[in-house]
Amino acid sequence: MKEVILIKDGELSLKGLNRNIFEDKMISTIKRRLKRYGKFTVSKSQSAVYIEPEDESFDFSAALESVGRIFGIAAFSRAGAFDKDIDVILSQAPEYLKDTLKDVKTFKIEAKRADKSFPLTSPEICRELGGRLLGTFHHLKVDVHNPEIIITVEVREKAAYIRGAQYKGAGGLPTGTSGKSAVLISGGIDSPVAAYLMAKRGVSLFAIHFASPPYTSVRAEEKVKTLLSKVARYSGTIKLAIVPFTEIQEEMGKCCPEDYFTLVMRRMMMRISSIVAAENGCLSLTTGESLGQVASQTMHAIAATDEVSALPVFRPLIGMDKEEIVVISKKIDAFNTSILPYEDCCTVFTPRHPQTRPKKGQCEKAEKNLDIEALIERAIAGIEYTFIE
Repeated sequence: MKEVILIKDGELSLKGLNRNIFEDKMISTIKRRLKRYGKFTVSKSQSAVYIEPEDESFDFSAALESVGRIFGIAAFSRAGAFDKDIDVILSQAPEYLKDTLKDVKTFKIEAKRADKSFPLTSPEICRELGGRLLGTFHHLKVDVHNPEIIITVEVREKAAYIRGAQYKGAGGLPTGTSGKSAVLISGGIDSPVAAYLMAKRGVSLFAIHFASPPYTSVRAEEKVKTLLSKVARYSGTIKLAIVPFTEIQEEMGKCCPEDYFTLVMRRMMMRISSIVAAENGCLSLTTGESLGQVASQTMHAIAATDEVSALPVFRPLIGMDKEEIVVISKKIDAFNTSILPYEDCCTVFTPRHPQTRPKKGQCEKAEKNLDIEALIERAIAGIEYTFIE
């Protein structure tokens, strides 16, 4: 008997003739993420993917944890692979399941016979294995309505797989199947969550962060890198562009009406991000904006900033409230880092009474004294790149 990781791919089953493209991308990600844990093979058959260790040095626990963060996987489990012989199953399954069953009192058997050549029907498999487990573990009782654990037997092409608990996967689509987007990343709660949600829909991530030293600190940049590393556990490696933004904000302070600082700043970010994103193969921008959350996130303000972007702007949080966003932030282990008190450039030069309902043409008037092209050119020339894993 061998032990494998059994993976169900959920949403990918709806992809029809394109399904192989999505599954192959997911398998490529599995191979890349798990190679540090030892030697193994990956195969797919009958709507499932199998990870089979080649020797005992394979770190099963670490691999399972990593699998749980791979997009495209709906569910996964640690399963024993048995010969498709009922006598073998009945003799070996109790030993394999003893640790799983030692702390539970009630169980139920479910059987799925994908290989119809197997001589026993699904109800017969349940009856035979259930009887053997009751005869072996005298503390157990069968509860078909509300069992503490469900033991599943899947008779498939290669083997009969027996598993206890099945874990919920990350879901979504495999990273890289939906194009590439540039995420405008701050040090707050929202933008890392937006990045995670885009990655969950199969998007490869490129990140852009605007830094304004000495108004923002090195610790603020390190905070952003830490947040991206939380997202990268799901998305894979993220290339980060750190854009120097001090000169632009200081020029805004000299040349622009105070109530338009936030809007002009966001418009400059959009202009720069559009250029840098396109140069790095991105098809869109992504922000962490939620409608009405702050002054720059009214519908009027969003329209004013979008009009200067050369790329479509995605906002996966647009209809969420803060509580919903925080739940996801905690899920991906980003929340405690996000609330560290290191200021980002969005909190620098904050106007006392920000404009929230700009009329068409007012933003252009507010930024007319800025040498926009020269400022953008110098900012892009000063970008520093790094990779976050």
